[in-house]
Amino acid sequence: MSKVSIVGGYNTAFGSFVKKDKEKGTVTDLKSIYDLLTEAGKGAIADAGIEASDVDAVWVGSCAPGMFANQEHLGAVGVEIAPEALRLKPMNRVECACASGSVALFNAMYAVESGRINVALVVGVEKMNLLDTKGVTHALATCSYWPEEGAFGMTFPGLFAEYAKGYSAHYGIDKDTLARMLATVSAMNYRNALENPLAHFGKGGPADRLGLMTADAILNLPPEKNPIIAEPLRLHDCSLVTDGAAALVITRSDSTLAKSKRSVKIAGIGHANERLSLSARPNMYELMAGKVAVREAFGEAGITIKDVDLAEVHDCFTINQLLCTEALGLSADGRAGYDYMDGRFDQDDPQCSVNLSGGLKAKGHPVGATGVSMNVLLYKQLIGEPIGAVPKKGKPSVGVVLNVGGSSVTNCVSVLVKE
Repeated sequence: MSKVSIVGGYNTAFGSFVKKDKEKGTVTDLKSIYDLLTEAGKGAIADAGIEASDVDAVWVGSCAPGMFANQEHLGAVGVEIAPEALRLKPMNRVECACASGSVALFNAMYAVESGRINVALVVGVEKMNLLDTKGVTHALATCSYWPEEGAFGMTFPGLFAEYAKGYSAHYGIDKDTLARMLATVSAMNYRNALENPLAHFGKGGPADRLGLMTADAILNLPPEKNPIIAEPLRLHDCSLVTDGAAALVITRSDSTLAKSKRSVKIAGIGHANERLSLSARPNMYELMAGKVAVREAFGEAGITIKDVDLAEVHDCFTINQLLCTEALGLSADGRAGYDYMDGRFDQDDPQCSVNLSGGLKAKGHPVGATGVSMNVLLYKQLIGEPIGAVPKKGKPSVGVVLNVGGSSVTNCVSVLVKE
């Protein structure tokens, strides 16, 4: 079992923090990548009740800051969280596409478990909205297998559309049923985000204003309001282009700091990599590497899916929420969509609630920040300080994150336990 605990966490607001003047062709940055990174780091240190000088090293997860914000060497910016206290300490940046934050967390855990580091600060951050849609699409496409995919115009909606096609074909799901499954997932995440004050599409946001709280409301949108992005995926099957950051403070579970009532143990982790190119994969209807990461994490934590109260899963596209739900074992293979349509996994679920934060679909998806954010929001749920919807079954004690990078290539699972 892991010997690391979370003792503090912070999530910035997620959104589009720019002002764009289409007539002049100008973009004004309202909250920079530096602002987001330092806000999250300062917030997590304060939440842990420690001094910045107690932090021994900083890990920064970020996918493509050079392309999104013209800033490589981003790990060094960790010093600016508290220059007097953190100058001359180790700083690291980790890149694993949309799983950059989770892998940064895992790398920090290894350092803590080795004994070289006592207290680590992990920050995930991405500033995406300085670019236009074409620029964002290109930056993300560099996380595909470029020679076969990005170089030929394959986008991430296109990559996950291949999973949607493979899934529906393998399990014999017709087009209309699949559309209803995916819309049901999207609507649930929109509903959950209404209770998350940090969400990109929260209360008063576009989904709220349009009343997209049911599958029917989404399915009944006119085509121009919910266009096909990559058949069969439509606009409301896609996560958001978001700016934001999140941070965690971790330490050894046997330390004095970890004896706090606000401490949560990272009881197990799993990290499994799929082939980068779609053409090299054995199938396109399940997350095979995701299932391996789940087995690793659950095995280390000594749990089964029946012990899990909450899950945050990587719904970069609604089809991936179905795949993640099945990879965790919450649904049998090929049955997740039916379970969602039956009303499973919302805040009323008697077993396990999924994406109470609103998920990437509604909370937002600042790609490098996502893995850290998923862990922060589960941590907050487990210590009784929820940000977002809460489970009706009572106070949760076990939560699991399934965060993926790229086209479900880097698969990261963490099990959080409040003892």
